[in-house]
Amino acid sequence: MEEHDTSSFELLLDIQNQTDDEIKRMADTLAEEERAVSKTRRIIHAKLDLLRAEMVRRLRDKHSTGGSLFEEGDVERLSAILSSRGLAEDEI
Repeated sequence: MEEHDTSSFELLLDIQNQTDDEIKRMADTLAEEERAVSKTRRIIHAKLDLLRAEMVRRLRDKHSTGGSLFEEGDVERLSAILSSRGLAEDEI
């Protein structure tokens, strides 16, 4: 039995010629890859949640000490982002 690269789309196009064992092995491999991707996604989401919480905390602290919540150009940057115009590299 030949070992196949399950990431190859061509292999899936030729799926009718694969044995039951090969198909099961491909399904197991892809399920494991999906679990790994899902775990990575959950870790990234957790990191984003922590970063957002820290940003909110800093804004709250800045506001409570009388600091401005916005810096020069923030409104223009947000408008560009929301209007899907994007920003040039020097505007970021």
